[in-house]
Amino acid sequence: MVVKLSKAEKKVRYDKKLCSLLDEYGKVLIAAADNVGSNQLQSIRRGLRGDSVILMGKNTLIRRCIRFHTEKTGNKDFLNLLPLLVGNVGLIFTKGDLKEVSEEVAKYKVGAPARVGLIAPIDVIVPPGNTGLDPSQTSFFQVLNIPTKINKGTVEIITPVELIKKGDKVGSSEAALLSKLGIRPFSYGLIILTVYENGSVYTPEVLDLTEEDLAEKFAAGLSVVTSIALAISYPTIAAAPHMFINAYKNLLAVAIATEYSFPHAEKVKEYLKDPSKFAVASAPPDAADVVAEKPPAAPAEEEKEEPAEESDEDMGFGLFD
Repeated sequence: MVVKLSKAEKKVRYDKKLCSLLDEYGKVLIAAADNVGSNQLQSIRRGLRGDSVILMGKNTLIRRCIRFHTEKTGNKDFLNLLPLLVGNVGLIFTKGDLKEVSEEVAKYKVGAPARVGLIAPIDVIVPPGNTGLDPSQTSFFQVLNIPTKINKGTVEIITPVELIKKGDKVGSSEAALLSKLGIRPFSYGLIILTVYENGSVYTPEVLDLTEEDLAEKFAAGLSVVTSIALAISYPTIAAAPHMFINAYKNLLAVAIATEYSFPHAEKVKEYLKDPSKFAVASAPPDAADVVAEKPPAAPAEEEKEEPAEESDEDMGFGLFD
């Protein structure tokens, strides 16, 4: 015989479970559970089984348990969870990779019909085409100002129509029409709202950042730090190369304006005294010089032929022998 627990006993058991999860897991995903059915939730639990645990409950009870556990353990990081417990939310405790867990949760979305009174999470657009409805059903389309025509004994929608806008309540006419057309425009599942990791709280968009994104943001931050350091003349590792170059430019300007000189300024001062050296240093090789260098190749061929004549004479053979 199963013993029925009282409400007080259930709360005590729930408190022990929540406290044990807080001690065991350092990462928690706070997920909205609006319009999520029990069967759908069980499917998500099975998909996350192994390294994650889903805990649902009343927000007031969860807050109370967290406060008592914080006082008991002295770990005030748990208090960062309290502002996140707003609305119909659940806690996903995990030891796995947060991005992989959030992607696994997103797989279990289920299509749902548009019920009267629901707030539309997305825009609902009815596509053009044959509806398969008989002409007696045109009253639905007329009420909603949807252009139609009769084609082969059935109602056909001429152009795509935005039936419901995001954030609007679903009316009875819209719900009836979508039901007749067999359209299930909405999909519901656990939606990750916030991420808690060892006391730190951040949005789930952080999980989508790649190494390239981090490198880009780091470069942008480094650029800002360098600009500020240069503006207030505060030395940093990032600003040091620019400061050295600027100092060299200042010294070079002083050396040019005065008789003072140093090794790295002598060449610049020499160029400034004789601007023609700029032209000599940067002038491309003259085409006439290139052509003039080629003729000396001919005597080399003559020199190669002379040893052949001498070898014939040495062997005792003349030209007419």
